[in-house]
Amino acid sequence: MTVSPFDHPYLSGLLGDEQVARQFSVEAEVAAMLAFERALAEAEAERGVIGSDAAEAIVSALASFAPEVPALKEAVARDGVVVPELVRQLRAAVGAPHGDKLHFGATSQDVIDTALVLRLKAVVERLDAQLAEVLARLSVLDERFGARPLLGRTRMQAAIEITVADRIRAWREPLGRHRARLAVIKPELLVVQFGGAAGTLEKLGDKGAAVRKSLAERLGLGDAPQWHSQRDRLADFASLLSLITGSLGKFGQDAALMAQDGSEISLSGGGGSSAMPHKQNPVAAEALVTLARFNATQLSGMHQALVHEQERSGAAWTLEWLVLPQMAVATAASLRLANTLAGQIESIGAKAGN
Repeated sequence: MTVSPFDHPYLSGLLGDEQVARQFSVEAEVAAMLAFERALAEAEAERGVIGSDAAEAIVSALASFAPEVPALKEAVARDGVVVPELVRQLRAAVGAPHGDKLHFGATSQDVIDTALVLRLKAVVERLDAQLAEVLARLSVLDERFGARPLLGRTRMQAAIEITVADRIRAWREPLGRHRARLAVIKPELLVVQFGGAAGTLEKLGDKGAAVRKSLAERLGLGDAPQWHSQRDRLADFASLLSLITGSLGKFGQDAALMAQDGSEISLSGGGGSSAMPHKQNPVAAEALVTLARFNATQLSGMHQALVHEQERSGAAWTLEWLVLPQMAVATAASLRLANTLAGQIESIGAKAGN
């Protein structure tokens, strides 16, 4: 049993997405944090901040490191963040005389934020591929059924005759814009976080910016000044997630309404009813509406998390951990369901002569 339906043993079959959920697993987060520490050691050795022998010892120790997860759990309850205990374990693994060179000049937020961004790279790739797939499915439907007549409705009342293409256009065009938005937001979102205790990289002196640049290059991220208390990038990404699920929710809502009497749309593979065996419920369409409303609700949490006090916040930062992963999984699940729903449409609109 789990608290979240997104990784629930059976609810995740409807509401989850394994590929995106995997990016928020313990294994993925630890791997990303280790990647940060490895790249930091290499970047600092490259710029003469630590010795090359220290960097080699750190890289060697990290290659075979396995964290003591129960100790991490205890430490988070005490420290509010996992990095101090992780660094303690890592320094013990590196050993003398180089252990104290690991994590040099960094702070916990640098590790966690950069580890998040590294995993968001895979999330962005997944969402882009899913958007492309749904757009292709809708184009196929347009080619097959677009010329058919369909009763247009305004304010849920019969209006005038339109074509199926008109309705599909309202589903497809926002998704194309969202894909373009994703491409625009990607280089701004996928940037390194490296600022040290209060964002000034004080321990690195005049080498701070050069180390940050090398760190970003080694991680395959963009270089940017620290953004510890500037959370607009993540809030902007969350807004796009909500836009995507909102547009897909409109697709689901329309499909569910059209399926009410079966005259406007024919769906295969509907959900069964325990009480009424004759029914085929439009499950995918309904779930799209649910996930749209879920993300719209969660978005306010990400906007609340913009309010970081002074140079760094604990409360606002922790709120992001609660909200953003679920929004990302909800968006991937919504795209998966939209692809399923589009594939279930066997007929839409009136056939010629009807």
